[in-house]
Amino acid sequence: MSYTKKELEALEYHEKPQPGKIKVVPTKKYATQRDLALAYSPGVATPCLAIEKNAEDAYKYTSKGNLVAVISNGTAVLGLGDIGALAGKPVMEGKGLLFKIFADIDVFDIEVDTKDVDKFIETVKMIAPTFGGINLEDIKAPEAFEIERRLKEELDIPVMHDDQHGTAIISAAALKNAVELTGKKISEVKVVVNGAGAAAISCTRLYKALGVAPENILMCDSKGVITTKRTNLNAQKQEFAVATELTTLAEAISGADVFIGLSVAGALTPEMLKTMAPNPIVFAMANPTPEIDYDVAVATREDVIMATGRSDYPNQVNNVLGFPFIFRGALDVRATGINEEMKMAAVHALADMAKKNVPEQVNIVYGEKNLQYGREYIIPKPFDPRLIYELPPAIAKAAMDSGIAKQPIKDWDAYVQQLMERSGSGSKFERMLVTRSQKAPKRVVFPEAEHLNVLKAAQIVSDDGIAKPILLGNVDLIEKLKEEIGFDTEVEIIDPKCQDCQGKVEEYAEKFWVKRQRKGIRLLDAQKQMINRNYFAAMMVDQGDADAMVSGYSRSYPDTVKPIFETIGKRPEISRIAGANIMLTSKGPLIFTDTTVNIDPSAETLADIAEMASGMAKIFAIEPNIAMLSYTNFGGVNSKGVANVNKAVEVLKNRRPDLNVDGPIQADFALNSQLLDKQFSFSDLNGRDTNTFIFPSLDAANISYKMIKELADTTSIGPVLMGLNKPAHVVQLGASVEEIVNITAVAVIDAQNQ
Repeated sequence: MSYTKKELEALEYHEKPQPGKIKVVPTKKYATQRDLALAYSPGVATPCLAIEKNAEDAYKYTSKGNLVAVISNGTAVLGLGDIGALAGKPVMEGKGLLFKIFADIDVFDIEVDTKDVDKFIETVKMIAPTFGGINLEDIKAPEAFEIERRLKEELDIPVMHDDQHGTAIISAAALKNAVELTGKKISEVKVVVNGAGAAAISCTRLYKALGVAPENILMCDSKGVITTKRTNLNAQKQEFAVATELTTLAEAISGADVFIGLSVAGALTPEMLKTMAPNPIVFAMANPTPEIDYDVAVATREDVIMATGRSDYPNQVNNVLGFPFIFRGALDVRATGINEEMKMAAVHALADMAKKNVPEQVNIVYGEKNLQYGREYIIPKPFDPRLIYELPPAIAKAAMDSGIAKQPIKDWDAYVQQLMERSGSGSKFERMLVTRSQKAPKRVVFPEAEHLNVLKAAQIVSDDGIAKPILLGNVDLIEKLKEEIGFDTEVEIIDPKCQDCQGKVEEYAEKFWVKRQRKGIRLLDAQKQMINRNYFAAMMVDQGDADAMVSGYSRSYPDTVKPIFETIGKRPEISRIAGANIMLTSKGPLIFTDTTVNIDPSAETLADIAEMASGMAKIFAIEPNIAMLSYTNFGGVNSKGVANVNKAVEVLKNRRPDLNVDGPIQADFALNSQLLDKQFSFSDLNGRDTNTFIFPSLDAANISYKMIKELADTTSIGPVLMGLNKPAHVVQLGASVEEIVNITAVAVIDAQNQ
C-alpha cells in the first residue's frame, strides 16, 4: 500500500521511538530486594487483605482512584466509521494521552471486539473493578445510548460516552453565552439541529435542560426534518419528532435563531444563512470541514456569532475543554457516576470562565492583544491554564451537592492548589510554542539545509505553519533531498556560491565591511566570508531579508555564534549577550542561564543575565521567579564565587525591585519549596515556584543542563541567545529534528516580539 507524505509521517510518529503513545511507569521504588518484597510477595498481601475487608481501600492502596478506562468497539471511529476494535486502538491511546497531559489522569485503553450490546456491557462490567471511571468512546448510535444507560445504572463509578456528552457540554456553554450576547432569551430562541447521531441527540437534550423550549427545536437528519409523519424512526429520533409541514433544512432554517451542525461539510449554504433571524448563532461543528466555512459565514452575515470545531477560528468547540476536567473532578470525590447536575455544572463553569479576565498567558499563546468576552470569545481556549483548577472543583461540588460523592472535599483551597500542581508539564510549553508561532509565522533562514535533519525540520515548520523557511545550500542537492522526503512545498532556496547570488553577496560584503572595517576586516575578507552560509544567513537577518536564523547542527558552537555576534550584534542597551536553555521538566519549563556564552561572569554581568532571562521568561508567558545559584545558601562562606553572587543579587534588587529574585541559594533548596520554607522562611522565593536559574559560571550551567537532559530524559530548547539586535538561535551539534523545530518556534516568537 502506498502512503502520502502526511500518512507516512503519522505512521512514523506512532511507531518510533517505540510503538504506541502511552506506557506504564512505576510509581514506587524498585531498586532493592526490600522494595520488591514490598511491591510483590510477601508485602503485597497486606494491602490485598485490607481491600478484602474494605473495598474502598482500593483507592488508598492501588492506582484505581486515578485510572480511567477508555473503552470502544471501534464502530464509530472519528470520521472513519466502523473500522473495528483493533483499528480504533490508536484513537483510544490518543484519548489516553489527552487525559494525561490535560488532567494528569492515567488511562488503560480497552478495545472490545464485539458489536453485541449485551456482550459489550458484560465485558465492561467484569473489568470495571480495575478502574475509577469509564470513558466510552467511538461507539455507534443507537447502541451507544443503550450501552451508556445500562452501565451507568449497573456500575458505581463514573461512566460517560464523551462523543455524546463532551460536545454537548462545550457547545451548551457556548450557546448560553452566545444567546446572552444577542440579547435574546434562551427559552425563546428557535433552534435547528442538523444531524441526529449520538452527539446531536445528547446536545439537544442538554440544550433543553439549559432552557431551550422543546417546541422551538427542529432536528434534521440526512432525509430532512424529523417529523411525526415519518416512519421507521428509532426511539431517540422519535423523541424530537414534531408535527410540522416543513421537510427540508432550507425550510427549517428560515427565521431560526440558532443552527447547530453535527453533520457534514457544506450542509449550510450562504443562502440558508441569509434567511436566519437577526444576530444568528451558527455552530458548524463538522470536522475537519464545517457545515459552512467560517470566512464565508462572517462575510455573508456581519451579525453572525460563529463557532466551529477548528482551532484556526474563534470559538472552537473542542471536547478537550470538558472530559479531562469532568473526570478529574469526579475521581477526586470518588463520585459514583456523572449525572446531569455535574454536566450542567461544567456548562455553567465554562460559560462563566469565558466572562472573566483572560490571563495574559492565554493572550500570548494565541497571539491576541486582549481576548475578552464577546462574539469572538464565547468559550475558553483549550490552552487556558485556569481549566484545571476552575472546572474540576465545579464538578466535584455538583457531585457532592447531588449526593453521589463518596469522599467529599473539605479544604477547597488545598484542593485548588493540588490541581494547579498537576498542570506542570513540558509538553504544554511545546504546544504553546507551536500555537503561538502559527499565529504570525516569520521567515527563518536555515544555513545548513543540505543536512537531512535540518531539511526535515524545515519541512515540519513549513507544513505546520510555524515558519516560512529559507534554505541555504546547493540548490540541486536540496531539491533532490526534498524529493526524497516528500517535501513538496515551494520554498526559497539560495546558494551564496552560485553566480546568480553574486550581487547579493557583494551587497552584504560591503555592508559587513562597513561594520567591521575598524576591527581588522578588509573588503576582500568580507567578500570571502559572505560565501560562508552562516555569515550570509546572519546578514539576511541583519538586513531584513529574513526575520530570524537557526544554525549549529553541523558546526561547533563558537564557529556558529561568531558570524552572528559580528554581524547582528547586541542591542545597544545590553552589556553582554548570553545564552539560555529552556528545560521542559515535570515541574514545567525551567530556564537555565548562562549556558553557552559568558565563561566567568562578573556580578554585574550575572545581574544583566538575570534581567535578560526575566524578559525572555515573560515573552514565553512565564512569570519569572529567579534563583541566583551557588554551592551555599545565603552566604556564610567567604569565597570569591559566593561574594560575586551576593553582589549580583544586591545589584539586581536595587536595579529591578519589581523582580522576584533571591540568592545565593543551593539548587535543591531553590527547587524544593518545602525545604526552603522550613530552613529559610525569610527567602523571597518562599511560596513561589522557582523557574529561572542563574548559574555562577558557564561551567556550572552547561554541565548541569546537559546532565539533566540526558539523565532525566528532559527536553532542552536552546541555546536561546539573549540580547541580540535581531533573532538568531543555535542548536547543539547533531540536534534532533524535534529540537530544531522547537528552536525555530522560539525564533519565530522572538521575531514576533521584536
